[in-house]
Amino acid sequence: MAKFKKKKSGELPAVSTASLPDIVFMLLFFFMTVTEMKNDELMVDNVLPTADQVQTLDKTDKNVVYIYVGKPHPRYQSKYGSLPRIQLNDKLESVSAVAPFILSERADMRQEVQATMTTALKVDNETNMGLVSDIKQELRKVNALKVNYSTKQGDAMNNLD
Repeated sequence: MAKFKKKKSGELPAVSTASLPDIVFMLLFFFMTVTEMKNDELMVDNVLPTADQVQTLDKTDKNVVYIYVGKPHPRYQSKYGSLPRIQLNDKLESVSAVAPFILSERADMRQEVQATMTTALKVDNETNMGLVSDIKQELRKVNALKVNYSTKQGDAMNNLD
């Protein structure tokens, strides 16, 4: 005859882990879709001037190329000096590097959005206009004619201080 074991009372059944991979992947996809990656570390001081009439660019637009101009941040002044510099992605460059940078950024874009590429200049309010003019000349050389000047909303007369 077969022997039967008596069930012990008070024992909890084992926890089912069958749905655990589904939960992990669901959380992974959630965080992948809602997390925004930081693009550039700002290496220049960039206090934007104010303007009365402003329009906002769509930040999700992939056809906007940002060029930052200003004095290097104090931690970079020992290497780059204190004169205003141009930041392209994560590097401080000279004016002559603007045209190759725009061409490489345009080449990385899809063919159908290359024509609508916008160059956004984020220029510090203490920067000399001659440097901005030199950047614009470089942009003209590569036919990047759609330029946006980034500002803050406010009274334009505050820029005179």
